[in-house]
Amino acid sequence: MRNEKKKPTLRRILHLVGAYRFHILCSLLLAALAVAATLYIPILAGRAIDTVIGAGHVEFARLLPLLYRIAIIAAVNGLSQWFMQLLNNRVSFRVVRDLRNQAMAHIERLPLSYLDAHATGDTVSRIISDADQFADGLLMGFSQLFTGVLTILGTLVLMFAINYKIALTVMLLTPLSLFVARFIARRTFAMFQKQSETRGRLTGYIEEIIGSKRVVNAFAREDAAKEDFDEINGDYAHFSLRAIFFSSLTNPTTRFVNALVYAAVALVGALAVVGGSLTVGILTCFLSYANQYTKPFNEISGVIAELQNALACAERIFSLIDAPEEPPDAEQAETLQHAEGRVDLEGVCFSYDRARPLIENLNLHVTPGSRIAIVGPTGCGKTTLVNLLMRFYEIQSGSISVDGRSVDQITKESLRANFGMVLQDTWLKAATVRENIALGKPSATEEEIISAAKAAHADGFIRSLPQGYDTPLTDDASVLSVGQKQLLCIARVMLSLPPMLILDEATSSIDTRTEQQIQQAFSRMMRGRTVFIVAHRLTTIKDADLILVMQDGKVVEQGNHAQLMASGGFYAELYQSRTAQV
Repeated sequence: MRNEKKKPTLRRILHLVGAYRFHILCSLLLAALAVAATLYIPILAGRAIDTVIGAGHVEFARLLPLLYRIAIIAAVNGLSQWFMQLLNNRVSFRVVRDLRNQAMAHIERLPLSYLDAHATGDTVSRIISDADQFADGLLMGFSQLFTGVLTILGTLVLMFAINYKIALTVMLLTPLSLFVARFIARRTFAMFQKQSETRGRLTGYIEEIIGSKRVVNAFAREDAAKEDFDEINGDYAHFSLRAIFFSSLTNPTTRFVNALVYAAVALVGALAVVGGSLTVGILTCFLSYANQYTKPFNEISGVIAELQNALACAERIFSLIDAPEEPPDAEQAETLQHAEGRVDLEGVCFSYDRARPLIENLNLHVTPGSRIAIVGPTGCGKTTLVNLLMRFYEIQSGSISVDGRSVDQITKESLRANFGMVLQDTWLKAATVRENIALGKPSATEEEIISAAKAAHADGFIRSLPQGYDTPLTDDASVLSVGQKQLLCIARVMLSLPPMLILDEATSSIDTRTEQQIQQAFSRMMRGRTVFIVAHRLTTIKDADLILVMQDGKVVEQGNHAQLMASGGFYAELYQSRTAQV
């Protein structure tokens, strides 16, 4: 990626890090102390070497105090680096914690359109894997960048103070390391970016295959799934190998440059010793400085390569955080307390793709307490209409109102609280059976929960579970059948009893006998409530007050069962074809 695209990402990272400026300041001070100690030791070592005058001729009175000081300085150096690492760890992982919190909070505000358009596995990969990679790069940057820069500056000052000619030799060769590091860094970022993107695709595909393993096996798609996986995995290996190849060039190339610098210092220093302008101890000190001076370049170039990966990962997380949020409630939006259940749709138009209209000029007037059935072929817009009523999607034109108030002027939270949904697709969270039933009414008493479970005909199988209502469920609730999951979702709605209900194939996974019992419970629950029923089995909606027959996003017929059958239109054709199949 070009530099101008990396700058905003880098600025945002610095903004996140800025919240911990006190920790960073302390880390810088400790880094300075550690570098000062590291640079002082060669001076003491050089003086100690100079106490060795000749064979059997050592000035121990000068040597022993120098050795003690070296030991003390080394201890200070070790402690400084230890505390610096503690601070760097704290800053790095708190920054990543903040970033993950931002991402998760933003996901809660994202519209369903974003989540429908992006693979769940890729989104998970951004929050987990990419955040971990970012943390690793950030930690390496804090740990090695501070000390590296300070070491370079400190050694330069000391080398110029000792012998400016040798120091100039070192400085003239140093740009080679910088050139190599820059050359490699410019090529690693793009590879690390592609590696992160492909890792997200790989995670998404694995999540998809594991979640639909039964379907894959049922249609004997194991080989095809493996081929698709191998293709994505191959792309990931390709980009990973290229990224690692370019980044791994950093170490040997900079070490080669460092060896040149060290050899040049040794040559020029040896000539200075022969000429009498340097002692052996000072030359030893200088060689140590030359090594310490070149070593940070090697580390910093490695850090730069790692930071390319961190920047690529951070950019993917920021792109998630920057995704447009669900439109907020209007400033004057009111709270819908307990709806009467009057719903009106006037000229509603909506499409997922602007080039392909779905619902056009839909008009509907529902009186409180009515049972409205919505039928039609697959893809005609039945579930889409439900999504529009709940404001999971925003209409593109027209208006929807509840109790005479436009849904635009009602808070989403209160609007959705007045609807109870039982869908064909069930969802249970990782919690106990009791907590799952009480999801919409956390304050419910034990008696209310059991009563709702009995009404849904779920009490019997719940009591047969190992811990009854206290049985913990995983997020996929694998210990329950699909029908049992649906019964728990029905019990959840029967507990909260909102004034309006949406039943989208609510009994699709339940046996016929239990379905008949639940239909009786539904009949009691529906009394006095506005109910929207999305149904494929037309025999279950014969008693509906109004049946809307949808085709290609339009209501082509409406009326009760008897009226529609008598008209002999599209509904009659659908009903006869379905009953003939039975």
